[in-house]
Formats: sequence, C-alpha cells, structure tokens
Amino acid sequence: QVQLVESGGGSVQSGGSLELSCAASGYTSATYSMGWFRQAPGKEREGVAAIYVRAHGTFYSDSVKGRFNISLDNVRNTLNLQMGTLKREDTAMYYCAASRILRCTDGRLAARCYTDWGQGTQVTVSS
Repeated sequence: QVQLVESGGGSVQSGGSLELSCAASGYTSATYSMGWFRQAPGKEREGVAAIYVRAHGTFYSDSVKGRFNISLDNVRNTLNLQMGTLKREDTAMYYCAASRILRCTDGRLAARCYTDWGQGTQVTVSS
C-alpha cells in the first residue's frame, strides 16, 4: 500500500498561485501513475492532473490545462502540483492519489483507476 501525505494548501486570491506537494512512501514498481484530484462541496471528485511514474507522461483536465503543472520527483518520492492563475472555481479539497492498476480503460484522470489516497488539503480561492 502506498502512503500519501499532502501539503501546501491554503487561501489565495483569484489570479494567484499555489503549489501542492504530496510525500509518497511505500510505492514500488507496481505503482504506475499518480495524480491530483479535487472535490468541491456537493460535487463529484474530479481528476485534475496525472503523471506516469516511469515515463512522466502527463494528463490534465480541460479546466486546468495551461494553468496547472504536475511533476514527480522520483528521488524524493514527491508529487507536486503547481497551480497558477487560480480561479474561484478551483476552490476544493485536493487529494493526491496513486494507482497500482496497470491498465484502466477509464483513463488516468478517473478516480476509479486509483488505489491509494491521501487525506487531502484544502485550497480556497477568493475574489
């Protein structure tokens, strides 16, 4: 099982930037991708960005493409999410996740493709 601990959340004004980090431990060669998800009150969990652990190919939702950047430091076992030009609609609880599923037809931004989850960190964007 992969243990994940997020940090870096907080409050920021619209147009500002924030960086989230996720410290991962316990992941092995059987961890294929990692991702960031978010969930706002009353809404379903949404895949924001994902990255393959080995090849570092990335995926982004249309809502954040061009504004967010996901990266993985394999040496420090840390997953990062740089968020820029933040909008009020980016306000949500952000979760780090790891996938030990080799093939998932729903795609790497689908929550059902992930097996391990962190506790989340809150991001609040105000106007």
